[in-house]
Amino acid sequence: MKKILACLGICSLLASFAGASHAQTATTGYPTRSVRVIVPYPAGGPTDLIARLVAQKLGENLGQRFYIENVNGASGARAAAMAATAPADGYTLLAATNDLAIVPVISKNVQYDPIKDFVPISLVSSSPSVVLVHPSVPANTITEFVALARAEPAKYSFASMSLGHNLLNSERLFKLGLKLDITRVPFTGAAPILTSTVAGHTLVAYIGLPSATPFIKDGRLRALAVAGSKRSPIVPDVPTLSEGGFKDQESELVIGLVAPAGTPAPIVDLLSREVAKIVVQPDIQERLVNFGFAAVGSTPAEFSAQIRDDIERYQKLVRDEGIKIE
Repeated sequence: MKKILACLGICSLLASFAGASHAQTATTGYPTRSVRVIVPYPAGGPTDLIARLVAQKLGENLGQRFYIENVNGASGARAAAMAATAPADGYTLLAATNDLAIVPVISKNVQYDPIKDFVPISLVSSSPSVVLVHPSVPANTITEFVALARAEPAKYSFASMSLGHNLLNSERLFKLGLKLDITRVPFTGAAPILTSTVAGHTLVAYIGLPSATPFIKDGRLRALAVAGSKRSPIVPDVPTLSEGGFKDQESELVIGLVAPAGTPAPIVDLLSREVAKIVVQPDIQERLVNFGFAAVGSTPAEFSAQIRDDIERYQKLVRDEGIKIE
């Protein structure tokens, strides 16, 4: 009898474990097939490189392939629109930057809503913008440059992107923060911005640190200040704008993962936890630093707050500065 009862007890325990396992599979058995991660920029850029790094680790941890699909165009709006209309089943994700929130603020021709059409998963990394000058500019600090540009505004022009996060932040910095009446020269990408400034066609540039780092390291351009809340470990000798006396000018490019709205919460939570585990790994943090980024990791709620803050901040900027909406 004791053996029978023991057997029944073991069977009951196993049944309990099986039931728990089945319940867990029903909610977190995902993924059972390959997962597409849409990257809204060309291969080889920082968003693409970081998305590939995270996708590889997610695939290793979850036992299915996470593959990258690069969809270029309209500062990420084309890829975002594609992701917004994908099935909300966890098998399509979007590697999103600040442009997810910002492009709809400055363009009427956007086919998605950054709040209604997506559920945030996790921030992955962040990197500040940086103010650069051609070596011929006789300024070693942002304060020295401001004095020069105020004295001779016609002599200086600054290069920035023609759309999106970098465009609005450059307007916010040079016009509102530094109060400089100098001309903005728009470019379609980081490469032409850097090429123009290295050649001296534009003496000043405002761009994300990752693209600028090689030019700073080899002396082709001089970094005056980073627009982060603290100094970057990539260029630790470069002070922040705040250190130079210009407050409230933080501008950091963030990269994270979002999914189509309606993606089941257990899948979102699982992916968020996995990203959090990935970004604390020393080898991942080292790789991110090599790309010019710091590891972040966040809850879905924290990423959601970031998106809403971006929308509010840049709507105010567009309104206050009278920036024309396309």
